[in-house]
Amino acid sequence: MNTIRHFTSTSLRRPALLTALLLALPLAVSAQSTPASSSSSAATIDTGSMPGMDHSIMDLGAMAGMHPGMDHGATQGTDAMAGMTMGPMQGGSAPPDARSPDYSDGLNYGSQEHMDVHGSAPFGMLLVDQLEAFHGKDGNGQTWEAQGWHGNDENKLWVRTEGERSRGKLEGGDLEVFWNHNIATFWSTQLGGRQDLGEGPKRTWAALGVQGLAPYWFELEATGYVGPAGRTAARLRAEYELLFTQRLILQPEAEINLYGKSDPQRRIGSGISDAQFGLRLRYEIRRQFAPYIGVNWVRRIGTSADYARQDHQPVLDRQIVAGIRIWF
Repeated sequence: MNTIRHFTSTSLRRPALLTALLLALPLAVSAQSTPASSSSSAATIDTGSMPGMDHSIMDLGAMAGMHPGMDHGATQGTDAMAGMTMGPMQGGSAPPDARSPDYSDGLNYGSQEHMDVHGSAPFGMLLVDQLEAFHGKDGNGQTWEAQGWHGNDENKLWVRTEGERSRGKLEGGDLEVFWNHNIATFWSTQLGGRQDLGEGPKRTWAALGVQGLAPYWFELEATGYVGPAGRTAARLRAEYELLFTQRLILQPEAEINLYGKSDPQRRIGSGISDAQFGLRLRYEIRRQFAPYIGVNWVRRIGTSADYARQDHQPVLDRQIVAGIRIWF
């Protein structure tokens, strides 16, 4: 009885399992066919949708150096640019259709007259640095200081003079003439002579000096002199210009005179004879014309001071000055 029940149960299960398999088979087939269809459509490219592009002659061989891992050997059309030539980027001869072989268009610029190099062009200047009246312990008087030159940047004729007039007569002064030769930027040597003026013998000196512009715009001048009978002398000068504005300028100036031996006839002692220091404030109405006022101290030293006492003149004289500065 049990055997009959088991057989009957098994025989009923088999048709049901077969029926389930038959129903699931179409769903499995449909699931497998759907991705394959999508992949196939994505891999297909319609090159006809890109009109005007000829993909048969694309030269990808030139990109081999840019992408060493890619094999462009199978690409067609690598000789498509073989007939093209590249000329030089610049230089070389003018093209055949140029208006002139040297690009000048036939223009002749000539010798370019009046285009002299600055160093060879001659020029000149006259500067009257001080033309003034003064009032001091020793009385009133007038003084001058001027210089002028003519030549080029290398060589110039240089003339310099200064002096003082007091009590109606010329008390002292000198005139110097030099050959001025440039030796460096802002520096030059001076070779020439000096002639003394005023009271006493008119001494004549050979002169050798140097002048120039020192750092921080100090103008310096140093000159040595040799005269007859073993006479020697030297003069040192320095000046500076302090600009309060472009037209209002303060000019300090210092000068020292030295002599190798005394000259009683000209009331000059040996060693440091005298020292001067002045301050002058000028206003440049024009660059070439400027009135000024100032103060100047004169100190006689050593034997020169002894001569001043004998002549009843002050050893230290403070002078109030007023004058003009002009140049051409």
